[in-house]
Amino acid sequence: MEKNTYTDPKLWLPTSVKEVEALGWDRLDVIIFSGDAYVDHPSFGAAVIGRVLQAHGLKVAIVPQPNWRDDLRDFRKLGRPRLFFGISPGAMDSMVNHYTAARRRRSDDAYTPDARHGMRPDYPTIVYSRALRSIYPDVPIIAGGIEASLRRVSHYDYWQDCLRPSIMVDADVDMILYGMGELSIVQLAERLASGERISQITDLPQSVILRPLSEMPSADSGNIILNSYEKCLRDKRLQSANFKHVEQQSNRIHASVIWQPHGDRVVRINPMHPPMTTAQIDASFDLPYTRLPHPRYKGKTIPAWDMIKHSINMHRGCFGGCAFCTISAHQGKFIASRSKESILREARQVTRMADFKGYISDLGGPSANMYRMGGRNLSLCERCMRPSCLHPKVCPNLNNDHGPLLDIYRAVDELPGVKKSFIGSGVRYDLSMHVSGDERVDRNNRRYNEELIRDHVSGRLKIAPEHTCDGVLSVMRKPPFSQFYEFRKIFERVNRTCGLRQQLIPYFISSHPGCREIDMAELAAETRDLNMHLEQVQDFTPTPMTVATEIYYSGYHPYTGERVFCAVSPEEKLAQRQYFFWYDRAYRQGIVASLRRLHRPDLIQRLFPGYNSRFDVSPKTKAAPSSKGRYSGKSNNVASGQKHGSTRKQR
Repeated sequence: MEKNTYTDPKLWLPTSVKEVEALGWDRLDVIIFSGDAYVDHPSFGAAVIGRVLQAHGLKVAIVPQPNWRDDLRDFRKLGRPRLFFGISPGAMDSMVNHYTAARRRRSDDAYTPDARHGMRPDYPTIVYSRALRSIYPDVPIIAGGIEASLRRVSHYDYWQDCLRPSIMVDADVDMILYGMGELSIVQLAERLASGERISQITDLPQSVILRPLSEMPSADSGNIILNSYEKCLRDKRLQSANFKHVEQQSNRIHASVIWQPHGDRVVRINPMHPPMTTAQIDASFDLPYTRLPHPRYKGKTIPAWDMIKHSINMHRGCFGGCAFCTISAHQGKFIASRSKESILREARQVTRMADFKGYISDLGGPSANMYRMGGRNLSLCERCMRPSCLHPKVCPNLNNDHGPLLDIYRAVDELPGVKKSFIGSGVRYDLSMHVSGDERVDRNNRRYNEELIRDHVSGRLKIAPEHTCDGVLSVMRKPPFSQFYEFRKIFERVNRTCGLRQQLIPYFISSHPGCREIDMAELAAETRDLNMHLEQVQDFTPTPMTVATEIYYSGYHPYTGERVFCAVSPEEKLAQRQYFFWYDRAYRQGIVASLRRLHRPDLIQRLFPGYNSRFDVSPKTKAAPSSKGRYSGKSNNVASGQKHGSTRKQR
């Protein structure tokens, strides 16, 4: 069995002058500054980019969580790189990491040793780049990661409650490589090494640059001109209209160049690379990761790594297109799947870890069950403008065969040392239950549901209906709640047949655009009828580059132009959130008072059968205020904050 401590400096990307010297290097080609601790694992972006560059012969170092408060010695200690500085702000958006949905400062950071807070600034892309520019004004600075990627155009900032320009304007960077950056970072390094100046590189796929306004062309089939930042400041509907173009182009195989004027300059966003091939994604995951935190953290725990250390990511991308989720904006909707051989190699590596007890915690991805899925006719996908392959209905061109996924599950479970593999990622039951009309595919999908429930649940299976009201679910781009009932029947039947006592753990969101207080009351009644005491819940947090955030900010749906109700004040949000906890006596009187105000005595009796206020001894609570919202126009009742009792995860 392998030990969980590797001290040989050759096994790691160096993080200090001493480690660089131990490798015999006299100069570095690339230095990456990371907002996260250095964990040498394919789930941590700085490690991935560093390993990819290393595999192409470059000398790369990582400076994890540099101190930006002192004399900036951490930014100086490794000197000037030959090619460029890289900034990787973190696996989670810094503001989601730092603040709750109520804008309260969090007391922990899962990506820091011992979960210590305060080890990264707000907006590391901006802070780190300005520090580096002040010291090395002539060295190229390249940013990547989710923070920079999702702020590549003008965007609503929930924490400042204002519309911000592209982060290219605020940060002192030369270029952003958005999305999954392995292909672009190698191409950039090769071009810089060949002698091109950073200012000359304007056509790199998946790059964002800031250019003089005079370079912006006229709109045509290859160029989309967005409303300027200044116009969006004056008219929120123009910002909403921009988003539709950005989302559509982010999910196209053959996209256009996007331009957005900012004063006398213009942000140029080059199209994404085509989806990674299996060989390309294998090459990234098969790099010599130790899968461990750097030895500098000996004796400390890194909660984010503890959660995923025995898990395996099998694919990238998500074609669900949920309104509150950033995955498709960052990874795209087209699935890039690893080969079976690559997955099994990583599984064998996991079994050799000293603390491995025989259980793979997750065989998954952004969504658990999209492995090897895509369009049957790719020529149709090349013309497609849909942001979701599942909403409003499953695309008839989608191959939703779960057979390849079952093959992986079975192969991993047959490996020596593996007792069981679990599915910890969220399962899209609308995908696994969809009847395609292909007898072989539908048979595989029925088997998938049964084997998933029978063999791959660690006692609790995560699914994400998100709400119970179909009007709200439509705004969320989620399936009708009736499909949850159908999956629950399958779950209970398999449990009865196999003598199991497993639980379904549903995720729900309050205060999502389109959700009124009465919808939350209906949700409470539905979950009460199902005898569910909810645990995995969250208040909607607007994050950049989601359709839900654009609705929250502008009040209009980018695709329909219709007004959508949004709960925005803390009082309105609390009024909605209280219904999650109908089973807690501390919330009872508040809920009853709210339902009386809403003139819904029927829901009082449905939630609290036989309720009589004279005998209520629960703590006195004030009635929640009426749900006026920011936009009280037409309601479409025709998404990441802290989930109650759970580990935080950005979706």
